Amino acid sequence: MTLDGLVSQLCNKKEKKVVAVAEATNIETLKAVKDGVDQDLAAFTLFGNIEDITEAANKINLSLNTDKITLHHATSVENAVDKAVTSVSEERSDILMKGNVATKILLKAVLRKESGLRNGRILSHVAMFEMKGRDKLLFLTDAGMNISPNLEEKVQIIQNAVDVVNRIGMHNPYVAPLAAVEVVNPAMQASVDAAVLSQMQKRGQITDCIVDGPLAFDNAISLESKQQKGIQSDVAGHADILVCPYIEVGNTLYKSFTYFAEAKVAGIISGAKAPIVLTSRADTAESKIYSLAFALLSS
Repeated sequence: MTLDGLVSQLCNKKEKKVVAVAEATNIETLKAVKDGVDQDLAAFTLFGNIEDITEAANKINLSLNTDKITLHHATSVENAVDKAVTSVSEERSDILMKGNVATKILLKAVLRKESGLRNGRILSHVAMFEMKGRDKLLFLTDAGMNISPNLEEKVQIIQNAVDVVNRIGMHNPYVAPLAAVEVVNPAMQASVDAAVLSQMQKRGQITDCIVDGPLAFDNAISLESKQQKGIQSDVAGHADILVCPYIEVGNTLYKSFTYFAEAKVAGIISGAKAPIVLTSRADTAESKIYSLAFALLSS
């Protein structure tokens, strides 16, 4: 499976899902919408000041006169966000996508008790990477939301990632909770949590996956490292999902994959009623369309 393959899957689907774009008034966001329309990935509902949307669309030759795009006027950024979140909450849209709005404003609306997208779990970031020399996709969580998750939060982070991975067609993935070592060290909380998470999966408290840890990064993804250290584990050397003990680990691995390994990447927020695409101005156009495809296929 490749990231381009995920995009192709969407192109071949007859029934198109709807993406609600909150504050779709900037060129960067509308470039992603344009790519989505051009590749026939989805339909889009754009929320924001219609004059601003039209002005930005004209600059990139995005035609708004198509049945794939619907406009909804909003009187402010907060109003646009509220309308977009409500559209998803009321199931008129399938995906929420961040436009020209601060992430904290978007997440505040998402987490509202009355009309938000709360689903009983914490929200967590799931990143998907395609790397040269690796014959399958690699997933990383959490590199963008939870700073220092406790054990129960790690359970939810794993389940969030497993659920979206299953939805895109990778069933019963191998999950590796990372630590600095592959043995339990009581002085190293990450290793203790990893061992408990492994046992919780064996007892059915984490489902639809195989969890084994603690594993250091090298023996999680390298068969050679596994064999050299004599590690007895189904997950070691075959990990599909890497679970980071702290956000610093996730953030560093994410950027190492993209800068040094030149990995193709997609990322979404999981744990809400619907996937959330948080595109950034720093993201490449390619990354934005991959993230959109990831969200659509995992919804």
